[in-house]
Amino acid sequence: MRSPARPATDPTGQAHDPFVRVTGAREHNLRGVDVAVPRDALAVFTGVSGSGKSSLAFGTIYAEAQRRYFESVAPYARRLIHQVGAPKVAEITGLPPAVSLEQRRSSPTSRSSVGTVTTLSNSLRMLFSRAGTYPAGAARLDSDAFSPNTTAGACPECQGLGRVHRTDEDLLVPDPSLSIREGAIAAWPGAWQGKNLRDVLDALGHDVDRPWRELAARDRHWILFTDEQPVVTVHPVREANRIQRPYQGTYMSAHRYVMKTFAESRSAALRAKAERFLTATDCPVCGGSRLRPESLAVTFAGRTIAELAALPLDALAELLRSADGGPTAEVLTSDLLGRIGPVIELGLGYLSLDRTAPTLSAGELQRLRLATQLRSGLFGVVYVLDEPSAGLHPADTEALLTVLDRLKAAGNSVFVVEHHLDVMRHADWLVDVGPYAGEHGGRVLHSGPPEGLAEVAESQTRRFLFDTGPAPVRAVREPSGWLKVGPVTRHNLRGLTAELPLGVFTAVTGVSGSGKSTLLGEVTDRLPGVERLVTVDQKPIGRTPRSNLATYTGLFDVVRRLFTATEEARARGYKAGRFSFNVPGGRCETCQGEGFVSVELLFLPSTYAPCPDCHGARYNPRTLEVTHRGLTIAQVLDLTVEAAAEFFADTPAAARSLRALLDVGLGYLRLGQPATELSGGEAQRIKLASELRGASPARAKPGARGSGRRERTLYLLDEPTTGLHPADVEVLLRQLHGLVDAGHSVVVVEHDMTVVAGADWVIDLGPGGGDAGGRIVAAGPPREVASAGAGRTAPYLARALGG
Repeated sequence: MRSPARPATDPTGQAHDPFVRVTGAREHNLRGVDVAVPRDALAVFTGVSGSGKSSLAFGTIYAEAQRRYFESVAPYARRLIHQVGAPKVAEITGLPPAVSLEQRRSSPTSRSSVGTVTTLSNSLRMLFSRAGTYPAGAARLDSDAFSPNTTAGACPECQGLGRVHRTDEDLLVPDPSLSIREGAIAAWPGAWQGKNLRDVLDALGHDVDRPWRELAARDRHWILFTDEQPVVTVHPVREANRIQRPYQGTYMSAHRYVMKTFAESRSAALRAKAERFLTATDCPVCGGSRLRPESLAVTFAGRTIAELAALPLDALAELLRSADGGPTAEVLTSDLLGRIGPVIELGLGYLSLDRTAPTLSAGELQRLRLATQLRSGLFGVVYVLDEPSAGLHPADTEALLTVLDRLKAAGNSVFVVEHHLDVMRHADWLVDVGPYAGEHGGRVLHSGPPEGLAEVAESQTRRFLFDTGPAPVRAVREPSGWLKVGPVTRHNLRGLTAELPLGVFTAVTGVSGSGKSTLLGEVTDRLPGVERLVTVDQKPIGRTPRSNLATYTGLFDVVRRLFTATEEARARGYKAGRFSFNVPGGRCETCQGEGFVSVELLFLPSTYAPCPDCHGARYNPRTLEVTHRGLTIAQVLDLTVEAAAEFFADTPAAARSLRALLDVGLGYLRLGQPATELSGGEAQRIKLASELRGASPARAKPGARGSGRRERTLYLLDEPTTGLHPADVEVLLRQLHGLVDAGHSVVVVEHDMTVVAGADWVIDLGPGGGDAGGRIVAAGPPREVASAGAGRTAPYLARALGG
């Protein structure tokens, strides 16, 4: 792959080279890549998953731009900033400062909202602080006093959350016919803790054997709601063969236990259990507005800041345009309108500033961040974006392309890692990396205008970009039954009832924010007709580097048993734990089995280096002396799935797991690849592979009597093709359709129209997002939905079907 020639120098020795030139890039699987990408252009980096495109765009170009910027920062300040390491590259020239904008969702809390994500809340608070109408004699408030996230502004009753949690006797004691000893107080913990509280009550003189309803009302109230914590000597009931001595027991009421667990426990399971005994209502002091009374006393255009924050952005912009509050208000409203404009342009005018971030879809969050960047007015920088179209409906993608063009027109370079074909066709420059994943990729196959890729035979992208024939006709399966969901009233769904067909492949479509994921979230294993439910999401398979592909799939247990069974291991008395890097014994104690150590560099940021003792192997020398077919345990973990499948071909327990991973296109991953290095799409496919490993044609349901009844599984997947190249989508679809052919049901939320075109049934929600959505606009086989013309999905689906 030849790069464009460098321009000749002028007499002064200077030249204007319009390209960012990368020489000798070797990050991850890149093979000494040389490539030139033009500045001031929209350049798309593409290739199959694991081909090396992100290693080139983010791991090399963005990482080097960030490193150079931080070199200009004082050493003392550098250590306060999280930095990525220097990329493995010989040289990069022509590289401007870079800004990274990624699709990945963080973990937003209920305090994060549309206003905080876009910083629009800051501007609105300043408007009320400087130009609001105050009550007579009231002191002017600082802008922080209008934020529910500060002590100056938060309602003291609900701490700025707008909701308070309450409980009552009916929730805490659902069955009053039971005695305390029989478990009448359902909110109490189980096992020893619950027994302890019952024994303490007994020692305090309360009757724990009488039915709850027969206890005096005053006693019931004290037992459930007292804030007292008396300490009493407990004499446990003696049990055979067990010595139990008296001890000092402390009482805690059911209300106190539930509130303490809900507020302080780090266990999601314990918090979820506590929440079952609580009801959430609007705060009686602030009415759900989250602010102090003195903050709510200030108005603008006759409304409080909470009322303006609750308006859809379309309506808020209209109100601000017509507001009259003097010169200061004119300046501040003009700034606010300028910031709201890009958000509305991206089709998000239906959102309100107080809409909490956890209720937003990934597509909505991505466009909010893009709108913020559009307003920033930066010039001469490189925007490096990671799959910005992921999670976007085709109609939303058109708005995205408009924003990318505006970023470019403002004098910036836009480098995008992308799989969406429409974004590729829209690009000025296309860099195709491949041809395959892992060690079979890492080469630049094409760098130039998109049409030039048509001549590159080994490209996996070429046929999808240029072969635009109609979708193959496939016989539509007939449903084996129907599953009724609803009526659902949640977020923007208002009493919605949907019927999902069973035994077929169903696609739920609609623009971002139309209610697709909300609807899918209402499908539970408690619904009549659901025999077994499996939800395959994109959440990480682990949150630390100690969790990896092998540990999650159970393959590591098989590998450790194989090493334990070797002659050398048996002679030394090694058990399976010896071959774990998570426990003492076989691991390297210098790095605690991590494979790397942190190096403190005084005024420079801490960095990580391979462990000086095990050199990244994670195990101590004695453990590494044991081999299986010539490989140590560390070398096995370093194998790719593809290589491991060949190595363990005659080990059925390992071969099944590896075959399932190959079937979902993950042959390029290493067995020991940390969970923290996996994308959401990779994590989802690993979970699917774990399910496929044990999946079989719908089987006899345990306990069914001779009726031949079979247990059928309902699989739910939320945007399973997110982050996947069209070639990887084909691999994934083969597996999903295989599950349906085996008698199971598959329901996907999906924006990829090729996937929707191949479904048996389509449910299209809309017609818009937010309050403009939440309704079923069309339902039926794909061709019927496309020909009906209702909703925003129909024209794109018709195009995918060749209509």
